[in-house]
Amino acid sequence: MRFRVVPAAYVFLLRGTGAEAEVLLQLRQGTGYRDGHWAAAAAGHVEADESAFAAACREAAEEAGVKIDPADLEPLTSMHRTHANHDPVDERVDFFFACRRWAGEPRLMEEAKSAGLGWFPLAELPEPVVPHERYVLDALRAGTVAAITTFGF
Repeated sequence: MRFRVVPAAYVFLLRGTGAEAEVLLQLRQGTGYRDGHWAAAAAGHVEADESAFAAACREAAEEAGVKIDPADLEPLTSMHRTHANHDPVDERVDFFFACRRWAGEPRLMEEAKSAGLGWFPLAELPEPVVPHERYVLDALRAGTVAAITTFGF
């Protein structure tokens, strides 16, 4: 059976390098999906006629108040993801990016959708983190991020 996928772009804003690297995460609330979980500070659906790079930059501005040049986005992985329930909305392709340079100071922009924003060492992530995002962050910390990954199959 063929299905349609829902594309999304995720931006992990990073500061520092190596074992000292930190990632900016937001605490989800009021979204109806994984509320109470920590997640990328900027993420969302790719809109019609929009590239994954453009979506990542737009989401960073909308959710974290920072301006990103697409050239500063480092592709991490593309993740084919499912909830294995055959519901079209749960068939996903996620584009994960790292970003180490942006304009502006990251801040909480959508208070109705987030209970907070914080920097966390990759080696000491808060609990809980959205599972598929945790998968990518753990691989990033370990230096084992693959160009294409799957989750939920």
